[in-house]
Amino acid sequence: MKINLVKENYFRKEDGTFDRESALLFGGRAAGICYDKQGYDHLLDEPIEKTQKRTELTLNKTHYSVYGHCDVVLYIENIPKILAMVLNNEHEYNTSEKSARYTPIERVITDPVLTVTPGNISGNSITELEEELYNKWMNIFTSEISKKYSNVFNESKIKKLAQENSRYLVTVFMDTKMMYKTSFRQINDLASFMKRYINEHDSNNEFQNRLSLSMQEFIDELNRLNILDERLMKNEKNRRLSLFSERFDDKREVFSDIYLTKYKGSFAELAQAQRHRTINYEMRVPSEYEFFIPPIIADNEELKKEWLNDCNRVKNVYPQGLLIDICENGTYENFILKCKERLCSAAQLEIMQQTRKTLLEYKKHLEEDNHPLIDDIAKYANGARCTFPDYKCPSPCGFKEGINLTRKI
Repeated sequence: MKINLVKENYFRKEDGTFDRESALLFGGRAAGICYDKQGYDHLLDEPIEKTQKRTELTLNKTHYSVYGHCDVVLYIENIPKILAMVLNNEHEYNTSEKSARYTPIERVITDPVLTVTPGNISGNSITELEEELYNKWMNIFTSEISKKYSNVFNESKIKKLAQENSRYLVTVFMDTKMMYKTSFRQINDLASFMKRYINEHDSNNEFQNRLSLSMQEFIDELNRLNILDERLMKNEKNRRLSLFSERFDDKREVFSDIYLTKYKGSFAELAQAQRHRTINYEMRVPSEYEFFIPPIIADNEELKKEWLNDCNRVKNVYPQGLLIDICENGTYENFILKCKERLCSAAQLEIMQQTRKTLLEYKKHLEEDNHPLIDDIAKYANGARCTFPDYKCPSPCGFKEGINLTRKI
């Protein structure tokens, strides 16, 4: 893994490392705003010793919020997809990540020792078998999509849809690239949460072992860049990474002004869902493995059997099509916003189907409880977002099966 501070960072020094001292002083001045009668400009001119004293005071009293004013923008290469998901589940961030839906997945070996093979969980490159199966199913999906939808999609679109489905066979530990922006305070929080995960993870769990190794590499890179400060990493509230549920079975479904629902979905679907930052997501890798079956092949028993057989061939590397337990919760209003994004022919099919299923379940419960939101939710139950009375599509697709939510791709 390689992390660099983006050159436009205000706190990036000429040698590429983080100017931690300046960031701490910036936070110390920000803390003075609460009491200084003359405001921030006056604080800029105060003796540095006074700023340093206030900085130490805020750190000792764990008043960390003032260090949230300092942005850290990272460009991260060779980060495992699952670790990107860990970062993206924390809500204070902006991210731009390489797409596995719209770009092909290729096997790149920079160090043969780090190549993942059965029984060897170190490293984040995809295996020869994954590459072989990815290319095999690229051809199959291209053929199956063309048979059904060649009158709807052009060759380029069909290829992208084939990529979207073939990546289900590739490990969730595959390398990706991302730009990640958060605050100085938050990146230190995240490192402390990762340290807790590393210290407490189940050493007999292969998934957790591998993720812990990646987390440690991430922390090492942040240390190399001089970003981490132990005084900001005390984690006095004993917080954890939000992605991993500690009491999944105890949580009960509810559908009212707020909602909580649990379902099975693939790693790939969860990665899409995390873009809705006003909604909370947790996950758990089950002990019994099941796999997502792309609807385009679900009615073909021969292809479905072949698909599941190939999924089982790569199950030891945690393919993105592995079905995991997902817990989703938020407010009614934010769920409707999710519908306005995901009930669309352009959305990934799996998340579209799950969003639709949750919507209908939500509607049923509101009706059973005679809830005041009955009439409101009914406005969103007739099809894709372009059928919503309060949404206007900027680029109508005219795709009938996409509009009535019966598409298979």
